[in-house]
Amino acid sequence: MAAPEAPLLSLDLPDPEQDDISTMEFLARLEEAWAVCDRFDLQTEIWRGRILRAVRDREKRGGEGRGTGFLQWLREREISKTRAYTLIQLAESADSLVGEGLLEPDGVNQFSKLAFLETAQAEPDVQLMITEAANGGLPITRKQVRRLSDDYLAATSPLLPEEIRQRTADNLLPPRAVAPLVRELARLPEDQQDDLRRVLREEPELDRVKDVTNTARWLHRAAEASLAVRAFQLEHLDFDKALQEAQRLDVLGLLADAVGQAQALESAVLKLHTSWRRLGGVQERLWVESGSSTPHLRELLTALQSLSGSTLRVSLGELAGGKRLRLQLVEEAPDRLEGPPLPEPFAAGMGATEGRD
Repeated sequence: MAAPEAPLLSLDLPDPEQDDISTMEFLARLEEAWAVCDRFDLQTEIWRGRILRAVRDREKRGGEGRGTGFLQWLREREISKTRAYTLIQLAESADSLVGEGLLEPDGVNQFSKLAFLETAQAEPDVQLMITEAANGGLPITRKQVRRLSDDYLAATSPLLPEEIRQRTADNLLPPRAVAPLVRELARLPEDQQDDLRRVLREEPELDRVKDVTNTARWLHRAAEASLAVRAFQLEHLDFDKALQEAQRLDVLGLLADAVGQAQALESAVLKLHTSWRRLGGVQERLWVESGSSTPHLRELLTALQSLSGSTLRVSLGELAGGKRLRLQLVEEAPDRLEGPPLPEPFAAGMGATEGRD
């Protein structure tokens, strides 16, 4: 007996050349078709996640559990490991919502894919309200889930002073402005949270909420980036006090930008040094393999010396006015550097000058 064919996705799209249909109706029918695709995508992604989970769990049951068979399965289907585990997480979220009785099986069809993902990550009370609406046949959008999550967060978070929660409950502060504040406060240490809460108690107004949200964001970004900046790893440097001084001068945003740029610059230097060493090694091998019978190859290798020698000369292109950047790389031993030893790729002093072609 042949297996029944899966139903095809059938959409009734309006004719773009049809003149007797208004633009509003045309767009409404397209929006309806798009929603059908979203629901179809969600069901497909959930089942793909369940398939991938079955492949992974079967291999674990087999013994060694090293994941080689699972990874091979992914490679054959050109699925990245990150995407595979995202799909598995989606399937587990679906099983959790349906398995715990919050969501009826048919209720999944009321969600768009993004709305379902937002619901799976929401607070339990928010999940309950959303799944009740879905079970009642109401379509659920990502915007609705986010708005409800923001409302709940702004009304219940213990990270907020009572003055802010009360003004939010009285509709004097919009939840969409208060919720980002909660998320940023949650990323800070307790002492910084206390300082910012004190500011909010003194002035629980919308402008102050926005200012404190930006301050919290800059504090987190600067502190996070500073951990990766090796130039800051000096015994006498007190980064926390530097943050406090920048906050007092109201230049936290500039400091966060400077620290982020420093992190990006050190990372670029590391990549530059690696490429420079690799190019030098390859160029040397090619020079040994070539000879007087390969004048064009020798000419090419000579041109590469401007990039593989201790002094690099790189054209910055027309956008920089035809300037050339000259960098001098001098590798120094760790004991000549101030502060803790740097890894080999960073142990390069660089002098830079600019010139024109």
